[in-house]
Amino acid sequence: MAYLFTSESVSEGHPDKIADQISDALIDNFLAFDADSKVACETLVTTGQVVLAGEVKSKTYLDVQQIAREVIKKIGYTKSEYMFEANSCGVLSAIHEQSQDINQGVDRLTKEEQGAGDQGMMFGYATNETEDYMPLALNLSHKLLQELAALRREDKEITYLRPDAKSQVTLEYDDDNKPVKIKTIVISTQHDDFADEPTMLAKIKQDILDILIPRILEKNPQYAYLFNNEIEYHINPTGKFVIGGPHGDAGLTGRKIIVDTYGGKGAHGGGAFSGKDPSKVDRSAAYATRHIAKNLVAAGVADEILVQVSYAIGVAKPMGIYINTYGTKKVDLKDGEIAKKVEEIFDMRPYFIEQRLKLRNPIYSETAAYGHMGRKPETVTKTFTSPNGEQKTVEVELFTWEKLDYVEKVKEAFGL
Repeated sequence: MAYLFTSESVSEGHPDKIADQISDALIDNFLAFDADSKVACETLVTTGQVVLAGEVKSKTYLDVQQIAREVIKKIGYTKSEYMFEANSCGVLSAIHEQSQDINQGVDRLTKEEQGAGDQGMMFGYATNETEDYMPLALNLSHKLLQELAALRREDKEITYLRPDAKSQVTLEYDDDNKPVKIKTIVISTQHDDFADEPTMLAKIKQDILDILIPRILEKNPQYAYLFNNEIEYHINPTGKFVIGGPHGDAGLTGRKIIVDTYGGKGAHGGGAFSGKDPSKVDRSAAYATRHIAKNLVAAGVADEILVQVSYAIGVAKPMGIYINTYGTKKVDLKDGEIAKKVEEIFDMRPYFIEQRLKLRNPIYSETAAYGHMGRKPETVTKTFTSPNGEQKTVEVELFTWEKLDYVEKVKEAFGL
């Protein structure tokens, strides 16, 4: 039976995403100067104020206030009329030492025996409905806001945009579970104040239709078949959206976990990613299960796969691995038998996840907006500066969990 499915995204200027980006910038700085740092850092943003709280075990010292300000400036909160501005906002730090009770469950005599940083279950998902093996509705939602942010920074074709924005895409699927068209697109974007509100609303809608959408189609021609003249657009449906960002709504780390993952497809174990070093399996095992799911689908094991792994705090070996192929498997094995083979191919103990995906590197700032999954793996050079002026330049691989480096191993294991 045909059905509709919806996913949403939020921009880097959304209050919750500001919080995520600050938390992950702290992670990167700690890891740059001490790769063994254990960090769990939460951020709250509201009108003119940033609050940092959490636990850290590290050999390095950071100017956390300055790091937060640099993130806010990079996002684009640089004007006093936003009521949240990089240079003038207050930054309060309540970060303290990590609990020894937790640490003793993670650190072991040998690194290989490193225990999970918490209990819980983590999920990875992949589908072949897009080139990057991500759900299509979420993919489109992200692309709309990434292009809108590019237009804001260019400040040429659309000059009134402010950093806060949200998008939502509803797709229609046919009886064969294939997307056939876009039914609805929702975009709410913060903007400068206009003297004439009706004129403002009309201009914003026209610019979205005449500038943003054509740029999306130009850069993503593979999705042209989904667009038609019958799409229902809701552009700033509440009317004015001048008051936004942390002045419009408070933001907290970890409140956009569905935007961060699969847009409601597959499943989510409930644990956020941002602000956590890779000893926290909420983050590392979620990346590892995505890596597994993507490589299995790319190898042809199934068209769609969900992978679950679960842990007990302080215990290295997972409680178990679960696989669901939604009836799309291409191999003559039950899902439970596929899970057994996955256990043989991928070592899911925390230390081995960290090593396989190179997670003890400062690679997390780039994950904190527009999704942790479905991104392009690449090698970049990053420079960090400590409060005493010491500079650290490192070359790191971003989004290693998106690499298709296990496809051949999977094919060999499954006889494909």
